[in-house]
Amino acid sequence: MSRSCPSMGTRAAVLAAVSVALLSAACSSGGSSDSSTTKAPSAPTSKIPPAKKDAAAAALVPAAIASSGRLTFAMDASYPPDEFLAPGSSTIIGMDADLGTAIAQALGLTAVQKNVTFDAIIPGLQANKYDVGLSSFTDTPAREQVVDFVNYFNAGEAFYVKAGAKKSFTADDSLCGLSVAVEAGTIQESESKDASAKCTKHGKTAIKVLSFSDQNSANLAVSSGRAEVGFADSPVVGYIVVQSGGTFEQSGPVFNQAPYGVALPKGTTMTQAVQAAIKSLITNGTYGAIMKKWGTEADGVNVSGVTINGAGS
Repeated sequence: MSRSCPSMGTRAAVLAAVSVALLSAACSSGGSSDSSTTKAPSAPTSKIPPAKKDAAAAALVPAAIASSGRLTFAMDASYPPDEFLAPGSSTIIGMDADLGTAIAQALGLTAVQKNVTFDAIIPGLQANKYDVGLSSFTDTPAREQVVDFVNYFNAGEAFYVKAGAKKSFTADDSLCGLSVAVEAGTIQESESKDASAKCTKHGKTAIKVLSFSDQNSANLAVSSGRAEVGFADSPVVGYIVVQSGGTFEQSGPVFNQAPYGVALPKGTTMTQAVQAAIKSLITNGTYGAIMKKWGTEADGVNVSGVTINGAGS
């Protein structure tokens, strides 16, 4: 879904923060819906206080949404710690889920969160099925052609393998001739396919890209040995590793820095409303509290980082 490149020290801080959060509370080929054999992800139990309404931001909300009193978010709830289902529940939790709730509150609205397959979110926004896509989207020039983005986070990419794996992975070009598990519609899927083309161009064996409808199925492919390596966003890989109880380990360093963006239909003032809401949440401390709760504060942004369509900036 995204990419980012914090330093090795930052990555260690992220993993340590996630571990602390977890301890205080006690991450398509064939479109499989099977779950990973690793334990279901747990979650921190701290609560985020309701965000205060920002009148100036709320004034930018389109009349149709304002009159409904609701803001409908589409999320693929299989990507902890960003968005996933609470254990034994259909409730979406995670960094993005908390942020979406706070954005709606800042705009004087009630958040309605829908669990949607990742590659169906942008088409759903274009069809006006949802108001907002908040699901670890990387802001890219190609995606900016069809939706607008409000940048709110920085993330990287990383590989993960079954613990004890003999092979090590450091970049896309280290995957030639091997099988990689990714979630369908993500940056990791497209990058793996591009890397495969480069492999064959240089006389090497193509990469077998196994694309799954959700992250849990990609994890299962790695733990079962069907895929030799998994490829996902760095916060997600860190969470997968911590949660797996020794089943997985990260392979190689974090790489490729890029922003996450809140996705919105093109050309609506809702984009400016969301931008203003996030800036307000950063200023009043709500944003920071959400990042701290989920162990992701190292890759959070300040007010100047909340840009519109900032791919490559």
